[in-house]
Amino acid sequence: MILKSAILPLFSLALICPFLASAETALKPNIIYILADDLGYGDLSFLGQKKFATPNIDRLAEKGMFFSEHYSGSSVCAPSRACFLSGKHSGRAYIRGNREIKPEGQEPMPSTIELLPEMLREAGYVSGAFGKWGLGFPDSEGDPLKQGFDEFYGYNCQRLGHHYYPYHLWDGAEKVMLEENAGTAKEVYAPNLIHNRTLAFIEKHKDQPFFCYVASIIPHADLAAPEEYMEKFRGKFPQGKKYKGLDKGPNLRQGPYQSQDEPRVAFAAMITLLDDQVGEIVAKTEELGIADNTLIIFTSDNGAHQEGGADPDFFDSNGIFRGHKRDLYEGGVHVPMVAYWPGKIAAGSESKLISAFWDMVPTLTELAGAAAPEDTDGISIVPTLLGEGEQEDHKYLYWEFHERGGRIAVRKGKWKAVKYNHSSNANSPVQLYDLSKDKSETKDVSADYPEIVQELVNYMKEAHTESVIFPFKAP
Repeated sequence: MILKSAILPLFSLALICPFLASAETALKPNIIYILADDLGYGDLSFLGQKKFATPNIDRLAEKGMFFSEHYSGSSVCAPSRACFLSGKHSGRAYIRGNREIKPEGQEPMPSTIELLPEMLREAGYVSGAFGKWGLGFPDSEGDPLKQGFDEFYGYNCQRLGHHYYPYHLWDGAEKVMLEENAGTAKEVYAPNLIHNRTLAFIEKHKDQPFFCYVASIIPHADLAAPEEYMEKFRGKFPQGKKYKGLDKGPNLRQGPYQSQDEPRVAFAAMITLLDDQVGEIVAKTEELGIADNTLIIFTSDNGAHQEGGADPDFFDSNGIFRGHKRDLYEGGVHVPMVAYWPGKIAAGSESKLISAFWDMVPTLTELAGAAAPEDTDGISIVPTLLGEGEQEDHKYLYWEFHERGGRIAVRKGKWKAVKYNHSSNANSPVQLYDLSKDKSETKDVSADYPEIVQELVNYMKEAHTESVIFPFKAP
């Protein structure tokens, strides 16, 4: 015989347990990470852009935290994304360059390397990736569905991701043909399809913790936008130089950029469209009542590009920074980052913490209650985000770039060391800049501080590990 006095506590516990489980789930924030493609530091109006406006991204900064000393993983696409998802810098990450695998895709990320969505899955998260992948050809071990993502929609291949009116996209493992874009037709603008799937994913998983990786292809070349966005900017700029690209033949939309008679108009139109999409993502979280439990991060994979008719000098895309995409000067790797989480992150705040893409793994796993890997180059920036606890600092940041003669850079505090033509000349000079006085890297002070140069060269040697796939001469 079971006594009523025993039944009541059990009954009460049965009633309470679902609420406890619900409360535990609510402590795990939804994570939306929006990664623009080749967006320069000066391409946002809150950071000085005068020729067009980005009000929705500006609003994230007004209501969240702006990181003014944030860095991308690399100065080009694939390795930058690898650093973000693996938590390792480009001297240790597996993917260190844009190595292509024909006919479609890039060098695969091995299945033995645990990426962020796999870590989050252990904490109960569902993950979706939308946009450009670039870390493994379809059905390879680097395919997004084999790297922890539950859903993927977009471009597997970075080369095919040059095109805004592609012949196909990937819906998970299914190749979806876009017949409306057959031949030379331009009827379906792929970023809009991808954006709609992004919103659908957020709505579908509103009642469980989710990680939504929005890897936009905007504003990478081609330069192309729907007519309603182009019309907003016609007549607002001097015409500029028309871009003559590839517009017919068997290689059409297979990588080479197409012509654009209005490249400046198209560039402004593209970023305006991206800004609208950011606004719609924020609005979707508000509409679903999950905004207060959703962390939104916006950033760019590297500095502004000069391809397909892009004119970063006209738009002052990199602001005061020297260099562009593929450079390891500030213009190639110093990117804006905004973090927005209502009620958790102080509105209108700014952090000068020196941070980088590889910090996202320890940061997001900590917030999610997941186990972070011990083998990471990142630090958790949770104390800075939430204004609680003591924030750890980096000993240094490190980049290596295998193209264009081989490039290396190290930042420690205010000091930045840059070495070019390393592969062709191991004794090429090391430049030194004091970023506290010279953010534009105009004055090489290496002759004045030889001991600082040697310290940073030692870090170059410490940070580099050998890679069979991406061989690079040791510093």
